[in-house]
Amino acid sequence: MSQYFATCPKGMEYLLRDELAALGALDVREALAGVHFTGTLETAYRACLWSRLASRMLLPLAEFDAADDDALYRGVQAIDWSQHLAAHATFAVDAGTALSKLTHSQFIGLRTKDAVVDQFRQRDGSRPDINTDEPDIRINLRLRRDRATVSLDLAGTPLHRRGWREEQGEAPLKENLAAAMLLRAQWPAVYAAGGALLDPMCGSGTLLIEGALMAADVAPGLRREYFGFLGWQQHDIALWRSLLDEAKQRAEAGLRALRPCFFGSDADPRMVQTAKRNAQQAGVAGFFTLDRQDMAHAAPPPGVAHGLVITNPPYGERLGDRAEMPKLYRALGDTLRQRFTGWRAAVLAGDLELGRAMQLHADKRYALYNGALETVLLTFDLKVRDEPPREPKPLSAGAQMLKNRLEKTARHLRKRLVREAIHCWRAYDQDLPEYAAAIDVYGDTRGDEHLHIQEYRAPADVPADVARLRLREIARVAGEVFGVPRERIVLKTRERGKGGSKYGQFDQRGEFIEVEEGGLKFLVNLTDYLDTGLFLDHRLVRAKLRELARGKCFLNLFAYTATASVYAAAGGALETTSVDLSATYLEWASRNLALNGFTGADHRLTQFDAMEFLQRDRGHYGLIYVDPPTFSNSKRAEDFDVQRDHVALLEACNERLTRDGVIVFSNNFRRFKLDREALEEHFAIEDWSAPSIPFDFARRADIHGCWLLRRRKAVTGINPWENARPKT
Repeated sequence: MSQYFATCPKGMEYLLRDELAALGALDVREALAGVHFTGTLETAYRACLWSRLASRMLLPLAEFDAADDDALYRGVQAIDWSQHLAAHATFAVDAGTALSKLTHSQFIGLRTKDAVVDQFRQRDGSRPDINTDEPDIRINLRLRRDRATVSLDLAGTPLHRRGWREEQGEAPLKENLAAAMLLRAQWPAVYAAGGALLDPMCGSGTLLIEGALMAADVAPGLRREYFGFLGWQQHDIALWRSLLDEAKQRAEAGLRALRPCFFGSDADPRMVQTAKRNAQQAGVAGFFTLDRQDMAHAAPPPGVAHGLVITNPPYGERLGDRAEMPKLYRALGDTLRQRFTGWRAAVLAGDLELGRAMQLHADKRYALYNGALETVLLTFDLKVRDEPPREPKPLSAGAQMLKNRLEKTARHLRKRLVREAIHCWRAYDQDLPEYAAAIDVYGDTRGDEHLHIQEYRAPADVPADVARLRLREIARVAGEVFGVPRERIVLKTRERGKGGSKYGQFDQRGEFIEVEEGGLKFLVNLTDYLDTGLFLDHRLVRAKLRELARGKCFLNLFAYTATASVYAAAGGALETTSVDLSATYLEWASRNLALNGFTGADHRLTQFDAMEFLQRDRGHYGLIYVDPPTFSNSKRAEDFDVQRDHVALLEACNERLTRDGVIVFSNNFRRFKLDREALEEHFAIEDWSAPSIPFDFARRADIHGCWLLRRRKAVTGINPWENARPKT
């Protein structure tokens, strides 16, 4: 079994994860612009042949520090290249760098080439040659933060090149992006139900051809003549041929059963001819009907009752005049509304503004990248309506201000959120005093976004009925800006509940959604509790714990849903111990740990009051995380007040801390004052509050405090080893 990394355009990670798992990959986990997985050589070959979404298939060979060119050279030379490349063969190097001292990818590529060639020269005087088009092997080197990863590119050339494209238009749609659009638009289900596929702006025919090959079960790589493993020294020819034979048999059977249900048109006659030639190359021309026609005249073909309309209109970026684009999209919306009732539709729009010009209500919205362009895929269910939809009431002046603020925030943060792979974040926090609420966005692992809106206390001069109206406006405006339907918006209001609680009775649905943060997965419940299970303002605190955890035993007090324990385990903690008084939270915590593969005796969950646990436990920990509530009056424990009791709590933690251990202490009491005078006798204290505030919480810089505490001197009776394992 080997580790692999499949790359893909951003926005397609979850689809690729599911596809690779269906192809037999194990330990599949998504990352930014790609997916890690484990498998045999057969798994990798099958992925190269059958993946409709991947761009490249990388087999990592080595990882090492490369802060300068000599370190890079030595690291590459440490790999035995004779296991991968014959002395008379050819190779190429693809290099990239980010956040590193070596900043020129061309120089990095040349230095890597030199290291490989010199190794062969030193061995027997021979040397391989360079071939940048179709080398025997292609070496992929990525340098990030002075850390190099060297991989073999088993694809050789990008996998979106299927081998059927004869010609393309001026702004071509990549085949793997077309496949992602079709999957998001539910094309396999539409075809299985007898539906047709129609593209009224078909260009070179990419969407139709990908849809036909998908429906016919034709492997996307079947027509490719070149892969990066064909000249590899470890290539298994017999295994590859058996997989090709299987794919050919499946393609023959699928094409025999394929229905002629693919319809395309374009206003440009040259594009229609290009689409026909490409369809012939792909072997599906006999199932297509292609005509020259303006999009405004598109209609369901005679005798076809339902199907999927899917298209990629121009955005005004590469093609067309931007000022004319809203008119085009409005005409497309009119065509879909008036003529395709009962069909599904999917449109890859340049941005949400163009998408809104269609004046259709999208049921789903997905961010996808067409090359370097960020786009949005909108899907629609064009149901029959008894009466035309009512025009929404105009927004009030205040609501329009709120909408402008949310659109500005989304526009400002979008690129950073994508770049840092942040799916759960705060979009609004009482920026406008009249709209007193916090809005959090939770993107689940299926690609859907949910909104969690919590009401703050409105200013005293705002009547209760006005506050309720404004809260409804917040939900409406946020749903419109983020493209989230009302059923995925949760409102929590400050109604007086039982016992005088400031929030009323919550729903008890028991519904969890799976979200991703930092490459890890967590279960979130937006409806049943005041908090959701993931404190978004502590995102950087959790990352710090992962950074500090390697080789340490980790103790998590007031563990809640153990998100911090998951981070510590992912950072290489020897063991984790999570302590909480709530059986409900501990059960939730166990699910979070298991979701990320952290199970067994090395990950303890124990139901205790934190102070009682510290008094009873005799273990020692290299990293302790303490994130207490502001106060607690639980019947099962002593009353707790963080301001009053934090010194005693931290001193008790010190008794359980190893010599070089660290306590990470945080809390959300905004008037909290750390008692430095009392604590500095035992601890060297670093105030880490400012660095721990994520950028999306910058407007609430006092939302929490965070301190790193390290022991000043030994405590009598403490274990002398730096990371003794805790006693159970």
